[in-house]
Amino acid sequence: MTSAHKLINPSTLAPPLGFSHAAVAAEGKTVYLGGQTAHGPTGILQGGDIVEQFDAAAANVVTALKGVGGQPEDLVSMQIFVTDADAYRGGTHELRDVYRKHFGRHYPALALFEVVGLYDPDAYVELMCIAVIPDTKPDYEPLPLNGNP
Repeated sequence: MTSAHKLINPSTLAPPLGFSHAAVAAEGKTVYLGGQTAHGPTGILQGGDIVEQFDAAAANVVTALKGVGGQPEDLVSMQIFVTDADAYRGGTHELRDVYRKHFGRHYPALALFEVVGLYDPDAYVELMCIAVIPDTKPDYEPLPLNGNP
C-alpha cells in the first residue's frame, strides 16, 4: 500500500511509534468518519476485551472507507477513544498486530484519549477518523445502506 498523502516526522521531535506527527493530505475528497465502535451489522457489540473490540471497530472503519471508495492508506487522522488506557497499554503488542491487519503499516496522525465512558456503556474503544480520497481515484460506487439515512 502506498499513500498519496505525505506523512511527516520531523527529526526534531521524538521518534513516533505507531503514528505520524503530521499528515499532508493530497487534493481530494475529505471524508469524516463517525465514531466506529465494535458494533456488528445487527447492532450487537462484539468482543469481550479491548483488543477484540479494537479489531471489530477497525474493521468497521475499513468498511466505512470502502463505502465511499476509500482504503486504509487514505486515512490522514485517527483518534482513538478508550475507557481504560491501562488496558490499551497492556495490549499494545496484540493491538499492533490487529492495527496492521486492517491498516497495514500506514500510520496517520493519531491521538489516544482516555474517556470516562462511551455511548454504549459496554464499549471499550471508539475510532474516529478523517480520510482524504485523492482526486486521482475514480468516483466511488457506494455500498448499499443498511436502512439508516
